Amino acid sequence: MAMFRLQGSKTLAVDLTGDAVKAKNGSMVAYDGRMTFKKMSGGGEGLRGMVTRRLTGEQMTVMEVSGQGTCYFADRASEINLVSLHGDTLYVEASNLLATDSGLRTGTTFTGLRGGASGNGLFTTTVEGTGQAAIMSDGAAVLLRVSPQYPLMVDPGAYIAHQGRLQQSFQSGVNFRTLMGEGSGEAFQIRFEGDGLVYVQPSERNTVGGDV
Repeated sequence: MAMFRLQGSKTLAVDLTGDAVKAKNGSMVAYDGRMTFKKMSGGGEGLRGMVTRRLTGEQMTVMEVSGQGTCYFADRASEINLVSLHGDTLYVEASNLLATDSGLRTGTTFTGLRGGASGNGLFTTTVEGTGQAAIMSDGAAVLLRVSPQYPLMVDPGAYIAHQGRLQQSFQSGVNFRTLMGEGSGEAFQIRFEGDGLVYVQPSERNTVGGDV
C-alpha cells in the first residue's frame, strides 16, 4: 500500500513500492524513481459515476501514478490534510480531493438542497474502503466533532468534507457577518447531526446561497 506523508503542510509525499496512487491531474510537482502515469476520469467509477458526472458537474480529472519511488503532489499552495479510512466513507467536495490510495473506491452521492444552494452541484464525491486520502483546504483546516448532544451548523462555502454516522440537512438562518451588517447576507447553513467529524476551512468558496 502506498505510504502518504506530509512535507511541510502544503506538499504531499507518496512512497510507492510497486503500487499506485490516484491524484488530481496536474498536481504532481516532482518525483524520483521509476514511475508510469495514466490519465483517468474522476468523480465516480462505473456507469453510475458517468451519469452523475454528466448531470451535476461533480467531476475532476485524475491520474494514476504507479511504480517505485516517491511522488510529490501540491495544488495552488493549499493546505493538505491526511485522512485514514478503515472500511468507512469520506464525503468530500471534488475540488478539495487531492489524492487517494488506488484501492479506495470513489463515487458520488446525492446531497440534496445543500449542493444546490452552495453552487457545488447536487452531488458530493465519496471515497470508500481502507487506506489513506489527502484533502485540501484554503488555510489550515479545522476538524470539528459532532455528537448526538451537539449538532453542528456550517457555512456551505467553508465546508470541505465529513465522515462518520452523520445526517445533514439544509436550513435557513443568518451568519455573523449578516448580523454585523457585513458580507453578502448569506442566509443558509448545513446542519450536521449524529456522530462524526466535519472538516471546515477558514475561508469560503463563492456560493449562491445569499441569492436564493
